Amino acid sequence: MKDFIKRYFIKIKDKAILAAWITGIILLISMLWIFTQGVQASYLMRSVNKVFASNDDTRRAMAPIQQKSDSANMIGYWYSMINSTDKLFVFTVFNDGILVPLGAVVSEKGKVDEIMPLSEHAVYVFKALSEIVIQMYTNRIEASVSGGFETEGRR
Repeated sequence: MKDFIKRYFIKIKDKAILAAWITGIILLISMLWIFTQGVQASYLMRSVNKVFASNDDTRRAMAPIQQKSDSANMIGYWYSMINSTDKLFVFTVFNDGILVPLGAVVSEKGKVDEIMPLSEHAVYVFKALSEIVIQMYTNRIEASVSGGFETEGRR
């Protein structure tokens, strides 16, 4: 009987150690994700501005802004734009196993003026997206804008 109990506790101990390792790794990854949001937003803004420059577009993203998070919103980054009251929302669409970056220019009234692809591959994927899918994303972005924005800062 003692031998059985000893083996049983050894199995439980091994499972507890494995669960602790997995929990620790998930916790570490989560903390890294949370604490690097500002850096990620800055690098993404730089990439978006390079896309604008390469397309001879005069618009530029200026600074990440934080959106009020009263409800579940789309995952992405909001940016103010230089010399404009419009906002830029950068998000991704998952298509054929690839994340495709898109940007939506949102007017001061909260309406999506334009959705644009932000990479060469995104241009091809965006052309293939149906109007219904584009309208779905437009509606979701406009619904998330209704929550408003906080003061400028990190997301």
